[in-house]
Amino acid sequence: MPRHSALFVLTAALAASVSLPAHADMMFNRVASFAVAGNLPADVEKTTPTSSEIITASEDGMTLVYSDSPLGAVGFIDIADPKAPKAGGIVKIDGEPTSVVVIGGQVLAGVNTSQSKAKPSGNLTVIDLASKAIESTCDLGGQPDSLAFSKDGKFLAIAIENERDEELNDGEIPQMPAGDLKIFTLAEGQPDCATMKTVNLAGIAEVVAEDPEPEFVAFNEAGEIAVTLQENNHIAIVNAETGAIVTHFTAGSVALDKIDTKKNGALSFDGKMENVAREPDAVKWLDNDRLVVANEGDYKGGSRGFTIFSKKGEVLYESGPSFEYQVANAGHYPDDRNKKGVEPEALETGTFGEDGLIFVASERGSVVGVYKDTGAEPRFVQILPSGIGPEGLVAIPSRNLLVTANEADLVEDGLARSHVMIYERSEGPATYPMITAKLTADGTPLGWGALSALAASDAAGKLFAASDSFYANAPSIFEIDATQTPALITGKTIVTRDGHPAQKLDIEGLVADGEGGFWLANEGDPAKLVPHAILRVNDKGEIKQEIGFPMELLAHQTRFGLEGITAVGEGDDLTLVMAMQREWADDPKNQVKLLAYKPKAKEWSAVRYPLEATEAGWMGLSEITAHDGKLYILERDNQIGDLAKVKRIYSVALDAFKPAKLGGDLPLVEKTLVRDIVGDLKSATNGYVVDKVEGFTIDKNGDIFVATDNDGVDDSSGETLFLRLGNISAVN
Repeated sequence: MPRHSALFVLTAALAASVSLPAHADMMFNRVASFAVAGNLPADVEKTTPTSSEIITASEDGMTLVYSDSPLGAVGFIDIADPKAPKAGGIVKIDGEPTSVVVIGGQVLAGVNTSQSKAKPSGNLTVIDLASKAIESTCDLGGQPDSLAFSKDGKFLAIAIENERDEELNDGEIPQMPAGDLKIFTLAEGQPDCATMKTVNLAGIAEVVAEDPEPEFVAFNEAGEIAVTLQENNHIAIVNAETGAIVTHFTAGSVALDKIDTKKNGALSFDGKMENVAREPDAVKWLDNDRLVVANEGDYKGGSRGFTIFSKKGEVLYESGPSFEYQVANAGHYPDDRNKKGVEPEALETGTFGEDGLIFVASERGSVVGVYKDTGAEPRFVQILPSGIGPEGLVAIPSRNLLVTANEADLVEDGLARSHVMIYERSEGPATYPMITAKLTADGTPLGWGALSALAASDAAGKLFAASDSFYANAPSIFEIDATQTPALITGKTIVTRDGHPAQKLDIEGLVADGEGGFWLANEGDPAKLVPHAILRVNDKGEIKQEIGFPMELLAHQTRFGLEGITAVGEGDDLTLVMAMQREWADDPKNQVKLLAYKPKAKEWSAVRYPLEATEAGWMGLSEITAHDGKLYILERDNQIGDLAKVKRIYSVALDAFKPAKLGGDLPLVEKTLVRDIVGDLKSATNGYVVDKVEGFTIDKNGDIFVATDNDGVDDSSGETLFLRLGNISAVN
């Protein structure tokens, strides 16, 4: 088989790789994931929406405490063994908890009790950590957001946001009443309601000064409070003891070049934005004179990164698009929500050993970037996979732990629940990302995601992959070097028709054609006029042949068609064998077709394949590959997390594969279990089992590779697992 280097015209131009440390001494790896639905009481329906938003830890680091807004509760998790977190129960609150801190033996929770956005109200609720009894409340006179206490335990600060109604006047501010800052004096962790001071933050910003919209608070060791005014694009520094505003300054704006600015089903880092307001959300002090902010830009701005300021407002470091480049190269760029890029929102800092670290969470990319504070430009260390929508972070340096709270609960759509995820810092390499990509010649990301297929090349460890219809305006074939860890995407070719990115494609399978090009399996969708078809592309990605389904098949068509393609034989004896995902109208229950097509004779035939039974959702096929006298088939259910039961590789002997003509009785093949990979999916990065195990192939040496489809980070954690399951000879 000829080499395929000619297909990937970008390869020679890929000069710089992602700055992932190859042999870092100390790295974070996820050790456990806890679905917070596991904290629901026995008398509450398990499908009740629940969430982990802001999270903190007890002083000994053994208990996690999080705010659960949809449930109206504060939740607890026992992490005495961080690798086996246990449900610690909940405390129901009369209102909506928005933030929590733990000081001494008390949990302090900001609780929103507002009747409406126009009539904000809230309180500070004090909960005994040991008994979980509510001890007292303090009226706040408005809707609280962030809470923080001083390092010496003397003061508590609460940002009273009185958040805007995004449905009112297109979310424009001002929207009264204005928010402010509350400061309490603490005595052994207990707030004294009578000591509450109100700091008026109106009139200091340039945007809409009368409506400051306080968002986040943080203390330095000098007893000063940094408070972000997000919509006002402003930061104030307040003396906790006196309540006086020490200084304040605009967060300013940035110019962004070489970024993806369009939500268009393609990853193209060639756009530009000028004068983008930072609009910071989370803020943390790096020392008494420097602070770092995450520039979410929830109103009109959003500079896609993070910034380090001096206390006087000097910009000491601006990340620009560099953070989202790291996110994109790990396959987590959220094109479907691309107005504001990866949208950094949460921040945490901590000193681990001798390293001061900064943790930046991308809400839309569902990852956390880890940086080392050098005193000047931070050094990127690694990307951590998180759940969907990381909202809260807590570092526990005394135990070498980092924890993320991921707020999205998609139970109503049958998708992932809200999870708390735990990471431990130890010696050894990072286990994630498992696959990444080179940068292009101009230093921008290659752009990849939604891997729906894998195929082997004529060289061991060199693979090909394809993206599915999520990237409809850039259907792509990727070249992968799996001889290194993480696997590296080294080339990308757009599939074209008449010189333009091909439309009406949903590539779910590919196999090399032996002449430098590929055969592609296109999953059709009648509702979207996407045809069920086989396509052949040349070494430049140009479609040269399209083979539609015959009427004997189309008469029974449904949405779920081709999911994989492989080749048996060669030359005039070449047969393309394809896996259909689910039953069509003419299939018996729990049986799907394996189609066969002979390009030379233009003949179609098929067999039936027996699916496993499932009690929930559906069962189907995701991939097929021929190797050493057998067809290997990836079969899976569409369930996620603990509900996922079937993610398996089966084999069908080619000697027994006798397809019959369409339109008549089709033989039922026998299958043999080769490997159940649910355990592999769980142990790969200690996350929850994902539903879309889509790519599978066996390379020239017989080594097995499996990849998951991250759905382009749309209602997904964005994680792409790239599994190496050893040699097929060891499992046959």
